Amino acid sequence: MDPALWIAFVGTVIFMQMPPGPDSMLVMARGIGQGRGVALFTVLGMTVGAGMLQLPLIALGVSSLVRASPLAFAALQWMGAAYLVWLGSRLIFTSPDATAKHETRPVKPLAAAREGMIANLVNPWPITFMVAFLPQFVDPHRGSVTMQLLVLGATQKMTGVLVLGTYALASGTVGAWIMTRPRVRLWQQRIAGCFIVGLGIRMAFGNNTSR
Repeated sequence: MDPALWIAFVGTVIFMQMPPGPDSMLVMARGIGQGRGVALFTVLGMTVGAGMLQLPLIALGVSSLVRASPLAFAALQWMGAAYLVWLGSRLIFTSPDATAKHETRPVKPLAAAREGMIANLVNPWPITFMVAFLPQFVDPHRGSVTMQLLVLGATQKMTGVLVLGTYALASGTVGAWIMTRPRVRLWQQRIAGCFIVGLGIRMAFGNNTSR
C-alpha cells in the first residue's frame, strides 16, 4: 500500500472511533466495575477476537452480502440491540448482596474477552462501517485487493485497541476509587446499565456510529 494513503487511513479511522459508542460504554462499565485488567481484556475481545472473524468475511466479500440484505441486517441489528439491553439490565438490577459477592468473584479475563467479542460481533455497525469505509482506501493497481482489505482491517482493529484501551485505563483509574465504596459502585453500575440499555434501544430504532 501507499504509505501516505495508509497514514491518512490511520488518522481518519482514529478520529471516527473516538466518539463514545456501545463498545466504549461497555469498556467503561467494565473498567469502573471490575478494574483496568478486565476492561483491557474486554477491549482485546472486541478488537483482536472479533477481528479474527470479521476480517476474513470482509476480505471474501461475505459481509457485503449481509449489508445488502435488509432482512439479514435487521436480524443482526436486533440481535445486537437485544444483547446490549441484556447486558445493561444485568447492571441495573444488580442487588447490594450481588455487588458485595462480585468483589470476591470478579469477572475472569477470558470471560471478559469473550463478552467483548460477542458484543462487537452482534453489533452490526462495526462490520457495516468496514464494508463501507475500507474499500475507499484500496487501490486495485497495487496488488491483491484481499490483502489490502486485510491490512486495512487489521489496522482499524489495532487503532481500536488504542482508542478503547484509553477508555479502559481511564475508567479503571476511577474504578480503583469506587471499588472501596460499594454503594457508589452499585449506583454507578445502575447508571451505566441505563446508558447501555439506551444504546441498545437506539441501535434498534435509530442511526448509530460505526462503533
